Amino acid sequence: MSPSNWSGLPVRPELLDAQPYGAPQLDVPVRLNVNENPYPPPAAARRDMVAAAERAVMEINRYPDREAIDLRTKLARYLGHGLGPDHVWAANGSNEIMIQILEAFGGPGRSVMSFTPSYSMYPEYARDTHTEYLVVPRRADFTIDATAALTAIDRRQPHVIVIATPNNPTGTVTDLDVIAAIADHSDGVVVVDEAYQEFASGPSALTLLPDHGNVLVSRTMSKAFAFAGGRLGYVAAAPAAIDALRVVRLPYHLNAVTQAVAGAALDHADEMLAQVAHMSLVRDAASAALRSLELTVIDSQSNFFLFGPFADRHAVWQALLDRGVLVRETGPEPYLRVCVGTDEEMGKFEIALAQVLRKNDGVDDNERWTA
Repeated sequence: MSPSNWSGLPVRPELLDAQPYGAPQLDVPVRLNVNENPYPPPAAARRDMVAAAERAVMEINRYPDREAIDLRTKLARYLGHGLGPDHVWAANGSNEIMIQILEAFGGPGRSVMSFTPSYSMYPEYARDTHTEYLVVPRRADFTIDATAALTAIDRRQPHVIVIATPNNPTGTVTDLDVIAAIADHSDGVVVVDEAYQEFASGPSALTLLPDHGNVLVSRTMSKAFAFAGGRLGYVAAAPAAIDALRVVRLPYHLNAVTQAVAGAALDHADEMLAQVAHMSLVRDAASAALRSLELTVIDSQSNFFLFGPFADRHAVWQALLDRGVLVRETGPEPYLRVCVGTDEEMGKFEIALAQVLRKNDGVDDNERWTA
């Protein structure tokens, strides 16, 4: 709906030029644009997930457990680090987790700070909760400058700070000592968005929780657990912070089927993480293949990576789409982002990209595309 269609409706002024969030959903052979897990859950997991859903449907006439105790217990067990269900909260994707965090700690007259480039939904979370959105630019290598971060915190005193690690869309990891320094320096809460942590080689910010009551670690089951269609996000924090989220949650916000199926998926964590290990190997192999095409690939510890630079990245995006391959036109302007697909999908992507760059026929026309 465009603003012209809203005539006569009392739409909030800041929404008048806004468009709904979302990557293109196109029916093409190779879809590598939204950071999904390309593999369905393993067969044994699928059977248990279906059985769990059937049991939930038998009581679908009843409201679900509004505290999701069984699911939170399984999530805490999966995370480890001595966490219990009172340290964990779950919601409809990490998107709802972030909205609840800003409802509890942000809002009118308050601010949230992030480090850009980063996840494009952060400013929309801020807008939707009437929270002022503040940004601190990352370094040229997309890492966070701790000194600049602490200076910005002193100057702006944000109530919420969000650090994505691995960062979307760059795949960059933030060292735990930087996160700890920010948490120690801030009177607000520090949200560490670890949506892609299972793909990273380093330690989790969960290790900071015992000594930092203002740190919240957000996760999702969409990636590592192949659960994007199930919509399950969760956060680990001190019980006091979890209680604040419980206050702002909607009644029965997490439906019974999602709770049951997510719990069954968690029972198969080892099998799911084996898929993650394979995808990490595919990511590294694809990165090396693109570097052989004389492209720059930003080092990533997620299930995606940036590649380029391109003088006209939209032209490259369109040329790939014309060959049946959909990647994402997002993040820093010279780059495109591709998420890890199956071995076959990545092979088709590499062939299509080589064709676009005119590398496959011995004609080096790379200058037509690259910056």
